[in-house]
Order: sequence, then C-alpha cells, then structure tokens
Amino acid sequence: MSRPRLGRTVIGLGLVSLLTDASSEMIYPLLPVFLTTVLGAGVGQVGIIEGAAEAISSLLKLVSGAISDRLQRRKPLVLFGYGLSALMRPCLALMQSAAGVLLLRLGDRVGKGLRSGARDALLADAAPPESRGRAYGLHRALDNAGAVIGPLGASLLLAAGVGLRPLFLITAIPGVLALLVLLLVVREAPRVSPRPRPLAIAGSGPTRLPPSLRRYLGALAVFSLGNSSDAFLLLWARDAGVPTDQVPLLWMAHNAIKALLCAPLGALSDRWGRRRVILLSWALYATVYAGCAGLRGPAWAWTLLCIYGVYYALLEGAERALVADLAPVALRGRAFGWFYGVTGACALPASLLFARLYARPMGAVLAFGTGAVLAALAALLLLRVPTDRAGAGG
Repeated sequence: MSRPRLGRTVIGLGLVSLLTDASSEMIYPLLPVFLTTVLGAGVGQVGIIEGAAEAISSLLKLVSGAISDRLQRRKPLVLFGYGLSALMRPCLALMQSAAGVLLLRLGDRVGKGLRSGARDALLADAAPPESRGRAYGLHRALDNAGAVIGPLGASLLLAAGVGLRPLFLITAIPGVLALLVLLLVVREAPRVSPRPRPLAIAGSGPTRLPPSLRRYLGALAVFSLGNSSDAFLLLWARDAGVPTDQVPLLWMAHNAIKALLCAPLGALSDRWGRRRVILLSWALYATVYAGCAGLRGPAWAWTLLCIYGVYYALLEGAERALVADLAPVALRGRAFGWFYGVTGACALPASLLFARLYARPMGAVLAFGTGAVLAALAALLLLRVPTDRAGAGG
C-alpha cells in the first residue's frame, strides 16, 4: 500500500526549519569560541548563557503551546517567533561583552519558545496519523540539513578571511528567506476555537494531561537533568585536540548524520514503536557520554560526535510523535508546551551542574559520567510508561 502524502504544510515547515537552522548553526559552534577567546568569558559563563537561553526557550514553549490551542490559527504565533529570532541573531556582531550575548541569546530563544510548541502542533494537525513519525522525521531531517549547511558556510567564510562579527551579520540572509517560505508556502485550515476559559497550563478536568503522558514527561525530566548544552561537547572536542577552525566542520559532520538518518529513523518508530526507539537512542547517548568521560584525542572526538548524531536521529522524530500519540487532539498544543517546558526547566540546572563538575579535577569523568547515569535511570522510568495508543507501543 502506498503511503499517504505529507502535504505542502509539512514540507514547508521543514524548509523553514532548514533555513532557520542554516542561520543559527552558522553561529552556534563558534559562539563558545567567540565568548572565551574574543570576549574573555569563562566556561562557567558559557554554561550560564546556554543553560539560561534553553531554559527560557522551553518554558515559553509551555505557554505558547497552550495559547495556540485557543486560537483559530497557529501560524501567526509561529511567524512571530521565527521573526524575532531572525532579528536577534545578526545583532551578535555588535556585542562587546558576555552580558550582551546573553541578552541576545535570550531574545533568540524567546522567539524559539514562542514558535516551537505551536509549530509542532501545526505539523501534527497537518500530518496523517499513520505517518506521524515519518512527518516528524522528515521535519527533523530538513532541520538538520540546515545544521549542515550553516557550519559548512561558516567554515568557508572563515577560510576566505571573513571575521566572526561579519559572519554573524550574514546570518540575516537565511533568516529572511525562512520567513518568506513560512508566509508563502505553509497553509493552515482554520480550526474551531474552544469555549473561552482561563488559560491554565495544567489543571483538573478536561485540561489535565493523561497519566501516561505525565509519566513520559517525568522520564524526560530525569534524562534532561543529565543532558547539558551541546556547547560543552564542542569545548570538550577542542580540549581533546580538535583545532578551532575544524570545530564547525566537526559540528557539520554531526548534523549531516542527523540530516541523513532522521527521516528513516523517525519512520522506524511507526513500525517498531516509539518507546523502543527512544530507549535505543538513550542507550547511545549514555555510550557517547561514557566515551567522553574516558577517551581523548581528535579521532575519538570525531567518532563520538558522529555517534551522537545517530542518537539525535533516533530520538527527535520518536519523542515528538509519542507526545502527539498520547495527547488528546484538543490539548495537543498544551502537550507539546509541557514537553518543551519540562526539558527546558532542566536545561539551566543541567548546564550549571555540568560546568561545575567539568571544572574540577577529573572533571570530564564526573560531568560526562553523571549524564550517562541519568540517561540509564530515565530509561528505567520510561519502561513504566503505558504506551497504548497507535504507534506508541514497544
């Protein structure tokens, strides 16, 4: 039997993410280097900036997802979020202090927080239920394709003699293109808005999330406490001997693997079950972190970051599809908001904990080892989550 078409909205949202990630990933692998070498910030400040940025992003996703459930259209909220981020990123070129970088990173992540829950709910609304894993996998594949294009473009520009500040300005180009695709390609049918009621994120009666979804979010919280910012992996790679000018290429290779594998491995969860694929991804995560705790050298850095790409490819489609499977249709935006809110609430403590452990003697063993142990504990909790909806078993 032929698989149903995913449609222009699913593909359009993927193209928007491709262009947005091409913009943001030109900056991301170079930002720790910019902070520590150009602005003189320490590793602790990197942890605060990245942890705070991801925390505020995910906490805002909690609110925006609930708001989008009350609107006839989710697209305006998605458009505003992408527009705010596109405005913030080029302004990094003007910053002279770590505090200024923090403010702009917060602004960028506010935009991401406002759009992501509504966007994922919009995608779930548009995707055929029997191909939901494939739809999210395709979206993540295109998103990660942008994360390949961005670092590659950054490396070529650096090799051509472009400085970090001019490079940050250039990120405005793909950001504007993303907004045009969102305006012209993505379509949304108006939905029947629910009866007006107080905006509660969680509560009793019909607004309360199902118990199975709450248990899943609990397992995610434990995993997220050990899942610090990927900026620390890039710092570890540099400490392990990867030259600074190769760091964007290393990040590009990592994202290339994600881009190639996200679609097929996302579809794999439609057949194997979401939980089984998520458990496999968490096992790979624990393996990578255990490797970082005990291994050194550029070759190991490249190997482990590539395996880390496989972990992401397994996880990104399956974890979002499981949220959609377990959430009632009327609370889908709220469910994605909670998904991002829980992981975001753990982002800052996870990064602060990692930075504190990494600064100690035997810091790599302590920091990465803690992440591996928490991933194993989260896997045990996930085994207790009932996943009885279509596609969620395993």
